Amino acid sequence: MGGVEDDEPASKRLKLASGRLTGLSNGSSLTEPIVGSRDLMARPPQSEGDKEVLGSKGVIKRVEFVRIIAKALHSLGYKKSCAHLEEESGIPLHSSAVDLFMQQVLNGNWDESVVTLHNIGLKDENIVKSASFLILEQKFFELLDGDNIVDALKTLRTEIAPLCINNGRICELSSCIVSSTHCNSVGSSNQDNGRIKPRSKLLEELQKLLPPTVIIPESRLEHLVEQALTLQRDACFFHNSLDKEMSLYSDHQCGRDQIPSRILQILEAHSDEVWFLQFSHNGKYLASSSNDRSAIIWEIDVNGGVSLKHRLSGHQKPVSSVSWSPDDHQLLTCGVEEVVRRWDVSSGECLQVYEKVGLGLVSCGWFPDGKWIFSGINDKSICMWELEGKEVECWKGQKTLKISDLEITSDGKQIISMCRPTAILLLDREAKAERVIEEDQTITSFSLSRDNRFLLVNLLNQEIHLWSIDGNIRLVAKYKGHRRTRFVIRSCFGGLEQAFIACGSEDSQVYIWHRGSGDLVEALPGHSGAVNCVSWNPANPYMLASASDDRTIRIWGLNSLHVKHKSAHSNGTHYCNGGT
Repeated sequence: MGGVEDDEPASKRLKLASGRLTGLSNGSSLTEPIVGSRDLMARPPQSEGDKEVLGSKGVIKRVEFVRIIAKALHSLGYKKSCAHLEEESGIPLHSSAVDLFMQQVLNGNWDESVVTLHNIGLKDENIVKSASFLILEQKFFELLDGDNIVDALKTLRTEIAPLCINNGRICELSSCIVSSTHCNSVGSSNQDNGRIKPRSKLLEELQKLLPPTVIIPESRLEHLVEQALTLQRDACFFHNSLDKEMSLYSDHQCGRDQIPSRILQILEAHSDEVWFLQFSHNGKYLASSSNDRSAIIWEIDVNGGVSLKHRLSGHQKPVSSVSWSPDDHQLLTCGVEEVVRRWDVSSGECLQVYEKVGLGLVSCGWFPDGKWIFSGINDKSICMWELEGKEVECWKGQKTLKISDLEITSDGKQIISMCRPTAILLLDREAKAERVIEEDQTITSFSLSRDNRFLLVNLLNQEIHLWSIDGNIRLVAKYKGHRRTRFVIRSCFGGLEQAFIACGSEDSQVYIWHRGSGDLVEALPGHSGAVNCVSWNPANPYMLASASDDRTIRIWGLNSLHVKHKSAHSNGTHYCNGGT
C-alpha cells in the first residue's frame, strides 16, 4: 500500500465531488468535500440473474463475491474497473462510513476518525478500543514530532490511558515525554525514518484488526485461489510436479506419467546381491552396497544418466549400509558386524576405519554438523566418534540390535534405533530422555522423513506403518500390498514434498503408495529377484532407484522420457528402452 502522498492511496474508496485530496506526510492536509461511493451509486434494478447466492452448491454469497472481486481489482491497480464494478453492481466495496473513516485516518483527522470508528457497526468493544489505541498512539507521536508536548501529554492522559488496555505500552509512551532518545526506540517499527509510521501503514494495521465484513483483508481473493489450488494438489493421486505448473483454467489432475515407472538404466557392476542404496542429499550421486563386500559410488550427470565413479573395496564382510555426509563430500560404509569406513567421494580414498576390539559395528550415520559419526555395536550399544577415530561417547544398554537402522534428527538431538525386535528407541541426547515406539510385530527396518516429523517402519507381517514422532507419538497410516517373508526389505519417502512411499518386495517388484491416502499407486515389475532397498532422488522427484538380489540396480524415470537405446554394456551400466 502506498503512502499518503501517493496519487491515489490503495485504501481509497471515494469519488471526489470536486478537486482531489492532497494528503501531507504528517498532521495537516487539504481536504475537499467528500462523498461515499455508495452515495454516488444509482443501484440498478435487480435482474433475474442477481441472485443472493451463486454457484452450483449455493454457498457463495453474491455480495461477498462481488466485494472480494472489487478488492482484488483495486489491489491490482485497476481502480477504474473497481469503481465501474461498484457502480454497475450497486454493491460498494465499503460502506460510506468506512470510506469516511479510512479517509480521516489518511488525513490525520484523529478525533473525527475515532468518532467514526464507533459508527461503522463494530460489535466487539475490545476491537473498538484496540483500534482507538492505534489511532491515538499515532496522534501522540505526530504531536511529539511537532514539538507539541503539552497536547501530546494531554492525549496520553485523557484519551489513551482511559482506554485501560496495553498498560505496558502506555508506560513506554510516557517515557517518550521525558526522553526523545528513548522515544525513537519506542516508536513503531517498519518505518522509513524517525519514530512515526506512515499513515498508510497505520491504515494497514487497522485493516488487519477490523473484522473482514467491515474491511476485506488484503489479498483475500489470492488467498482463496491458493487455498483451492493447494487442496486440489493435495487430493491429486499422482501429483509429483512443481506448483508453478498448476493452472487456474482447469481443475488440477495429474496422470500416472508423473510417477517414475519406466526402467531407464540397469546398473550391473556388483557381482552379488545388492542390499542397500541411497542417493546423496544433493541428488548428484548414488551409493550402493552389496553382499560382494564392496560399495559403489555412482555419479549422475545433468541428463540423469548414471555412471560408475568409484568402487570402494576393503571390507572383509558384506557391506550392509552406507551413509552420506551432510555436505555429500564423504561416505560411510558399514560391514556386517565388522567395521565402518569413511571415504572421500571425490577420490574414492578410504580416510578412516572405525572399529571396537572384539566387537562388530552394525550401522552407521552422521551428526548434522558432519564433525562426528555414530554407529550401532553388536553389544547393543551406540557409540560416537570424532572423524579422526577417537571415541567421544557411548550409550550402553539395550540401545540397538544386531540388525538395525540408525538415524539422527537434523538438530542432532535425537538418535533413533531399534532397541527391541518390536520397538524403536528415540533417544534424546541432551535431555537424557527416551521415548519408544511399540509395535505388535517384529520390525525389520525404518526410515526418517526429511522434516524429522515422521518415521516409516517396515514390519514382519508385510505392513509398513507411518508414525508421527513430532510431539506425542501416534500411528498415522498403514501401507500394504508388498511381499516380505524372509529378507530385510526397506522402504523410503519420496517424490515432490515426499508425498509418496516406495518399498521393495520379495516378489521382485517395486511398490509405490500415495502417502496421504495410503492407496497403492504402482507395482513396478522389472527385477528378477527380491528387491531389498529403494531410494528416491531428493533433488529429482522423477528418479527412483531399486536394489535387488538379482545383482542389479535399476533406475526408474518417467514414461514420457525418450532415452536412446544402447545395446552395449559400458562401465557396468545398461541403458534401457523401457523394458527389461
